[in-house]
Amino acid sequence: MKKLISYIILCIIIPAIAAAGTFIFKGKQYAWISLCIVILSCIPFFMHFEKREKDIKRMILIAVMIALSSIGRIIFAPIPGFKPVTAMVVITAMYFGGEAGFMTGALSAVISNFFFGQGPWTPFQMFSWGIIGFIAGLIADPLKRSKIILVIYAIFSGILFSFIMDIWTVLWEDGYFNFSRYLAAVIAAVPFTVIYAVSNVIFLLLCSKPIGKILDRIKIKYAL
Repeated sequence: MKKLISYIILCIIIPAIAAAGTFIFKGKQYAWISLCIVILSCIPFFMHFEKREKDIKRMILIAVMIALSSIGRIIFAPIPGFKPVTAMVVITAMYFGGEAGFMTGALSAVISNFFFGQGPWTPFQMFSWGIIGFIAGLIADPLKRSKIILVIYAIFSGILFSFIMDIWTVLWEDGYFNFSRYLAAVIAAVPFTVIYAVSNVIFLLLCSKPIGKILDRIKIKYAL
């Protein structure tokens, strides 16, 4: 039952709120929409808490991953599209589950945007990185076992992020989903999408093994 509720919140309610914010409020209430998504992103993760010490330690580790993701995005700000956010989100999901992955992605977006600037795009960024983390959690074992699958997912993540953000672009411009404009936006974003996909591959190949080993050791040590 908890899994079903998590899926409904993360895959249906949150994207619906992000889209409704653009349709109904024209992005003007993005701060409240972002706050709603932050709260909803945390609910599935905390639903699995059992009020034990190991849950607090698990939360601290995920907070560290969110911090690394947010700081990494800021550090690489001079290079457009070249960001470690997806890598940190995917790694979190691989070792702590899809709910933790979604929360890491959503909070990384909203926290790092205090540096980059909050706006009506923030809820869509939160959902984009969040759903990438959630899916990674569902296929965590194959991602851990195979570098090929990891690379494929890194590329897929870059494409998925771009496609979702292009939906926001169209909704913001037209107030409804205009397929021809969406197609034009997708084509125009190809250079960015390629750079982002390549950066995902690089960061995941560089970071997944060393960070994964550290997380595994900590999980074993504290029985997380």
